[in-house]
Amino acid sequence: MKLTLAEAAVGASAVLEAPASVVNAGALVASGCSIDSRTVAPGELFFAVRGDRVDGHDFVVSAVERGAIAAVVSRARVATLPDAALAVPLLIAEDTLVALQALASHARRQWGKRLVAVTGSAGKTTTKEAIAAALGAKFNVLKSIGNLNNAFGLPLQLLRLEPQHEIAVVEMGMNHAGEIAALARVASPDWGVVTNVGTAHIENFPDGQAGIARSKFELVAALPANGVTFLNCCDPYVSQFGRDFLGKVIYFGNGPCADPQIIEETEDPAGLHVRFRAGEHEGTLNLRLLGSHNGSNAIAGLAVALEAGVELDPAIKALESLTAGDKRGELIEIGGATLLNDSYNSNPEALRSMIRTLAARPAVRRILVAGEMLELGEHGPALHAACGKAAAEAGLDIAVGVGGNAQHLATAACAGGVASVFLPDAEAAGRWLLQNVQPGDVVLVKGSRGVHLERAIEHFKNKTAMVED
Repeated sequence: MKLTLAEAAVGASAVLEAPASVVNAGALVASGCSIDSRTVAPGELFFAVRGDRVDGHDFVVSAVERGAIAAVVSRARVATLPDAALAVPLLIAEDTLVALQALASHARRQWGKRLVAVTGSAGKTTTKEAIAAALGAKFNVLKSIGNLNNAFGLPLQLLRLEPQHEIAVVEMGMNHAGEIAALARVASPDWGVVTNVGTAHIENFPDGQAGIARSKFELVAALPANGVTFLNCCDPYVSQFGRDFLGKVIYFGNGPCADPQIIEETEDPAGLHVRFRAGEHEGTLNLRLLGSHNGSNAIAGLAVALEAGVELDPAIKALESLTAGDKRGELIEIGGATLLNDSYNSNPEALRSMIRTLAARPAVRRILVAGEMLELGEHGPALHAACGKAAAEAGLDIAVGVGGNAQHLATAACAGGVASVFLPDAEAAGRWLLQNVQPGDVVLVKGSRGVHLERAIEHFKNKTAMVED
């Protein structure tokens, strides 16, 4: 959203100060907003926010050199800024992150149209993509980029709103209680979608999944009385979220309360085939996505689109055009083997779903390379062991655990009769892939972001290419 510096200062609750050389600074127009000095574009407003490892105030000069039209800085840091940072107008705020969120909330109010928010322990990004695709069959849709879904990323997405956008779809993530409520205060969602309640980030919730469920419910609680919530009927927690909601409740999934309802799912190498019922209509979604969990994600997209007035056939066509995102179930052929690259992130529920997908694929050998799943706290060993047991029950041929608690996964898989090995890190996993994977194998690579299993795939890919050349 394009804003004058005067309007940005009001929206961010900041004071605009400009050097004498800049005439009528308030009338200058910012073409966008950024918190990264490495990627800020000419004409954008740079917010000097403090992160866990760096402070944006140390990079104001870099942002100015890249063409930032102005910078939002904290009052406490103004005196420490070098002269080069003072060459552009400054918007001075008490807290730059609060200023970013305030300006985003201002932009959302100015835009004033329907906003759909998506949360859940797993599947948020794919569900957001499915909703945006299905809505896009009729509307001009703004969707949040990637998984920018936290206190920093969500405001930046709202600041991309333009008058031509008819509806917006954003993602809301959390790893502590209260975060969804805070994001909802910034975004003011009209409709809310909850995918599931799993065990991701459970180490931050002393009362386990019940605490996670309460945190996910914060989205439903934030919706207006005339809002709509879309709930996964087959999740034992989410299916109860509609009891105290005053607005409209729509259930989706394969449970008896769902409409649209999944009747049957089948999967083959081409993707997932979902037979569904929506009202009095029956149809089939032939998705180019893998994993039964993506059936629920796609049906959520269909539910939102139908409620918004999109016709069934265009919505189906849009959903069938979806492809796997980066490191989210991508199929890669390397040296005659097939890799399912699902290395972007992992949690126990998503891993078990992808194990079922791996088991269903025709292969000479089915190999699981599973990185440690982080933020599980004291539950980590047992949850990893349960996934190892699932690998054995699925009849996989080899299980490779990578890092930390993944050792419990390998041990449990071995106890179930699966050839298993434990490796310390992604580099060792890359060497293992190169030495052991054979033509005809199908390999699922999945792990938490911090394990960096994409490096193992790159090592395997690059070294195999060198040998073939």
